[in-house]
Amino acid sequence: MHQPQFPRSNDLGTKSSRRSTNLVSCIVATGFLLCIVVAAVAVYFFLFKPKPPKIAVNDMQFPAFSTTNGTINFESFQYVMVTNPNRDEFSHYDSSLQLIYSEEPMGLMFIPVGKIDGCSSQKISAKFDVQQYPLPIPAKSMLSGGDGGIGFDNSNNFNSGGMMARNTMEIEAWIKLMGRVRVLKKKLLFVSAIW
Repeated sequence: MHQPQFPRSNDLGTKSSRRSTNLVSCIVATGFLLCIVVAAVAVYFFLFKPKPPKIAVNDMQFPAFSTTNGTINFESFQYVMVTNPNRDEFSHYDSSLQLIYSEEPMGLMFIPVGKIDGCSSQKISAKFDVQQYPLPIPAKSMLSGGDGGIGFDNSNNFNSGGMMARNTMEIEAWIKLMGRVRVLKKKLLFVSAIW
């Protein structure tokens, strides 16, 4: 006759250890895949994340300068260095260079569309010819020595205080670059910089 077969105690232990081994293997594989994803994201943000271009004004010259009848006439040359810190090329468009006095534009020049290779620099030069721009009118308090005792002697030098003399005109140069950087040869990201 046939006797019924019962599972041995050794077989029950083997099945439960197999299940726990499979569970541990799945957890380890999931942890490994998560580490790979985190490393890929970190590499993307450290190596390929687009950065705005670095702008530096190398030189600003005024070869011609004169004042007549309350207006100023001058010629200005600006030399700017734009550095692309990205690994891929930076394509710029809608960019401009401005001369500003007292928050009013004195001159504007559009920068032609162009490309700057990855990790390289490009020189940009501009010439402004400003004609008959009205000179600023100095405030009476600065000239008479009123309101705080600041005044000038006959040689237009300081006699007290720390303000600039009335024959000083502060001109700002602004450069605006708009463009895009191709990341990993597929995705375009837009960046801009103002200096």
